[in-house]
Amino acid sequence: MTIYKSAEGEQAVQEYYQTFIDHWPVACQQIKLTTRFGETHLLTCGDKALPPLLLMHGAMANATAWFFDVEEWSKHFRIYAIDMIGEPGLSAQIRLPMDSDAYTLWLDDVMQETGLTHAAVVGESLGGWLALDYASRRPEKITQIALLVPGGVGPQRKFLLKALPLMLLGKWGKRKVREMIFGAEENNPSPTILRFREFFALIIQHVKPRMDKLPIISDKALQNIRAPMLAIIAGKDVLLDSKATQNRLESNVADVRVICQPDARHLIRERGAILEFLLKAEARPSLE
Repeated sequence: MTIYKSAEGEQAVQEYYQTFIDHWPVACQQIKLTTRFGETHLLTCGDKALPPLLLMHGAMANATAWFFDVEEWSKHFRIYAIDMIGEPGLSAQIRLPMDSDAYTLWLDDVMQETGLTHAAVVGESLGGWLALDYASRRPEKITQIALLVPGGVGPQRKFLLKALPLMLLGKWGKRKVREMIFGAEENNPSPTILRFREFFALIIQHVKPRMDKLPIISDKALQNIRAPMLAIIAGKDVLLDSKATQNRLESNVADVRVICQPDARHLIRERGAILEFLLKAEARPSLE
């Protein structure tokens, strides 16, 4: 089983990924864990004595999603930036059934192999669904949850119908699709931003996207979450229904704060509230 369209594409994506690891903003260690579903790769940084923080990226991504965050966050937490299995990182390429406890069992193995009994977690998009799903099934293991445009709460929008005609219009159309999802591109981007654009284009070219819809997490499951939660949603998200996400979280999660960035799209660039929340919540006792 492979998520790549060709062996050459797999090599190209993984080699480009390694260049980001080689230039990670802080000293990091690459770890490969054995789980019941295959090998799992993660990057760790920060003092081992600091509280643990799991980072869970979105679809068609990997641990580089946290490239601009880890330098500051690792001053306060021991970071574990996980490559989700079935995505274009360095973990096993298997995609598990999402309407089951399979991803929970996988994260159980990750926690056990890293020696963690509990951790705070930050999840983005698909990684937000993963964080919520795990916290609802293993509430005793998660101490704080910070979410960026989390999937699996509000309905997915039918964006593909708008995107397909544009994708047929060459580079201009593909750029318009990217801007609809992520926001306008900078006119004078830094070399690092340019490298990220190239990397994302490489992933889109060579990786098979997930075609299954994210399961909607039930009210009962959300009510099972004990940890304090911060959710940042985007007012102009073309992929997810942000208002429904806010309403369901506020109606079902015992301790939640939702921030709506009205002009943001699916990529949340302003993330300062996350560290503020984690530091404040880390000092509080978790809900019993």
